[in-house]
Amino acid sequence: MGSREERHRLNHDLVPLAALISRELRNEKMEKPTVRYGCAAQSKKGEDYYLMTTDCQRVQGNPSSTFSVFAIFDGHNGTAAAVFSRDHLLNHVLGAIPCGLGRDEWLHALPRALVAGFVKTDKEFQSKGQTSGTTATFVIVDRWTVTVASVGDSRCILDTQGGAVSELTVDHRLEENVEERERVTSSGGEVGRLSIFGGTEIGPLRCWPGGLCLSRSIGDMDVGEFIVPIPFVKQVKL
Repeated sequence: MGSREERHRLNHDLVPLAALISRELRNEKMEKPTVRYGCAAQSKKGEDYYLMTTDCQRVQGNPSSTFSVFAIFDGHNGTAAAVFSRDHLLNHVLGAIPCGLGRDEWLHALPRALVAGFVKTDKEFQSKGQTSGTTATFVIVDRWTVTVASVGDSRCILDTQGGAVSELTVDHRLEENVEERERVTSSGGEVGRLSIFGGTEIGPLRCWPGGLCLSRSIGDMDVGEFIVPIPFVKQVKL
């Protein structure tokens, strides 16, 4: 049983369960996870580019507002679209978010800003008259929240500590994506394979005119209005 003094000391150290849970929730909200990252690449054509930066700030000069950005651009028909997207997409996304927002409001505005940033990047690049294109998978990590936007078929995969693996992107390849095939054909485009002499069809499904295997990308001004830069966006909290 112990003495009266011992019992008093033990009771004094006890904390109600609700208080413990509340304390844990507050601590988790303030914690910032450690971000470790690396890069490995093998490219035969040299048309692929990436972006990795861990020192972006929602509020300039405030270290507590730091977030990280990771992106990959798989270029085709030249390097121009991939390079332009690497250099300008982040600024266009951030420029689409109103100033003065708190963190929760900023995260809420981020998906729409990503769409606006992709569209503006595509419009500016196409105004240059160059015909190259690129996939884009763009990831923003702000503490425990991960927001991903993508066009094309560069994938972002989440591998959690518990062993669950999930895809945070959708492939915009006409061969695999039925919804995208229907979108293209309902808009007036054609979807089919390459036709060689004798009428034999070969290769993956493509969008015509242009013959691109992807239904969404940045650039590709020579393939018509059926290829759009509007990304698939997904936001998750780890």
